[in-house]
Amino acid sequence: MSWRDFWNGEHSIYVSPRHKALHYHAIASDVIAHVPAPDAVVLDHGCGEALDAARVASACGRLYLCEAAPTVRDKLRAQFGRKVNITVVSPEEVEALPEASLDLVVANSLVQYLSRDELKALLETWRSKLRPGGKLVIADVIPPDVSPLTDASQLLGFAWRGGFLMAALAGLIRTAFSDYRKLRAQYGLSTYTPDAISELIGEAGFADLQRPANFGHNPHRMTFKATKPT
Repeated sequence: MSWRDFWNGEHSIYVSPRHKALHYHAIASDVIAHVPAPDAVVLDHGCGEALDAARVASACGRLYLCEAAPTVRDKLRAQFGRKVNITVVSPEEVEALPEASLDLVVANSLVQYLSRDELKALLETWRSKLRPGGKLVIADVIPPDVSPLTDASQLLGFAWRGGFLMAALAGLIRTAFSDYRKLRAQYGLSTYTPDAISELIGEAGFADLQRPANFGHNPHRMTFKATKPT
């Protein structure tokens, strides 16, 4: 099983429907905060189920939702197929988008599932698809010193605030015996120091690197924002 296979199948990453809804509501708010204009063309690369994507689409001109897992793309099309300014695409279809056609690219909680070479290739793709002055936001990057215990404690804090603590406790137990834990042990998750990922972003031709607040509930992970030079 690969990470794509994992996300393409049934999994228990979200411990309850409330957890999933609150997660995607928060991520949608984070994306909207970076939309540069009401007519902006936005790509959410690695969007997952994007339950609150309609709200993001209402804040921009066009929203591309990119997801590698075919079953997730099917769910997205079923949910948002009638929304005229939302287009669901595969990673291969992102490569076919017109050059310099996007104003914002967001990749949240994606790079940990990519190899260094895969990330470098995506950075090149994103730069080519962004207009001059367009923005790239890479969120939820895991530093090497953040442990699974830290992630678990942040989830429990989010669950306490969101009213699903018991479900979170049960979910952590399920995760300990799940395919996610096995895959994490087998393949690991890609981690980056701030300097390492900043260097990769700069080498790909981006400038004006910033460190805004991280997306979602875990402040121990990192978000980076950069600009395609004009």
